[in-house]
Amino acid sequence: MNTETIRTQFKDIFGVEADHTYFSPGRINLIGEHTDYNGGHVFPAAISLGTYGAARKRDDQVLRFYSGNFPEKGIIEVPLANLHFQEEHSWTNYPKGVLHFLEETGHTIDQGMDIYIYGTIPNGSGLSSSSSLELLMGVMAEDLFDLKLDRLDLVKIGKQTENDFIGVNSGIMDQFAIGMGADQRAIYLDTNTLDYELVPLDLQDAVIVIMNTNKRRELADSKYNERRAECEAALGALQSALNIQSLGDLDLWTFDQYSYLIKDEKQLKRARHAVLENQRTLEARKALEAGDLARFGRLMNASHVSLEHDYEVTGLELDTLVHTAWEQEGVLGARMIGAGFGGCAIALVKKEAVPAFEAAVGQRYKDVVGYAPSFYMAEVAGGSRVLD
Repeated sequence: MNTETIRTQFKDIFGVEADHTYFSPGRINLIGEHTDYNGGHVFPAAISLGTYGAARKRDDQVLRFYSGNFPEKGIIEVPLANLHFQEEHSWTNYPKGVLHFLEETGHTIDQGMDIYIYGTIPNGSGLSSSSSLELLMGVMAEDLFDLKLDRLDLVKIGKQTENDFIGVNSGIMDQFAIGMGADQRAIYLDTNTLDYELVPLDLQDAVIVIMNTNKRRELADSKYNERRAECEAALGALQSALNIQSLGDLDLWTFDQYSYLIKDEKQLKRARHAVLENQRTLEARKALEAGDLARFGRLMNASHVSLEHDYEVTGLELDTLVHTAWEQEGVLGARMIGAGFGGCAIALVKKEAVPAFEAAVGQRYKDVVGYAPSFYMAEVAGGSRVLD
């Protein structure tokens, strides 16, 4: 997808030229899953799959949205004065939420816009298409209305949209990775403090392969909020004896000594995942900086085992992909990413082994699940930005 194509499609739909074009990436998370809302560390990276957009200001107070991914929905018109969640407005609720919270925080959006969107992230794949769209809208508004926005403030507005407008109780990792991403860098983020570091992503002779189950997962409809509530209950039990604010405050040994306080077996398992996954993320960063990809891969494997057995968010499709990946030549590690219950997994694979890897994993998956997965090479890319 290039800017010329986006501009042409914008003009075909709206009959006028776009003011500017934009891009907002998707994200993968190398390790640190379901730790962001538990006050732990995550290790995501922005990727070259993402959401393209074009926009222009209008002379009235009407927002007109069109998605090249959902042409059957046509142009969706929304009065600028009616930035409320409406189910019939489908995907436009994400950009509407961003504009709503920009206005609520004192920024002036005083004209309508024509907005064209085209996403290359497979819908429902768990690569954060919703957060990509939120940050895209933020960058569009920032550019067209000359808003004085700190990028972290825009990241927080994206999260607020997800939580308070859409109704998904998610953490800040997705918006942070998408807004703050950098070429060939992973983001080592402490979700408690929002301190972060851009870590060079030197994969040597390996590449990251994204494996898509092609089973849609809707974050709002998954057991995501249930898992979060279970972790909060476990934290409450631990706080009867420990002065901690989140599960991410615990090291492995402290958790081990006080885990008896958690009486509910499910809550114990959820907390164990959150604490150990945070420790794995710390170790994974050290391994990557030391160039020890074999150790990094083993930590990825351990992450999936924990997500499968303690957090219980994998399922047949993800487990088939990951377990089969572990058996292949040239694979250093593999794990599910995202909320789970479908979506995607990633594998760290030696470059020369990729064709055989995709053939073997694809065939096994088709035999077990009944339809084919999809594979993508993940190129690590920069964050949300104006293209021209």
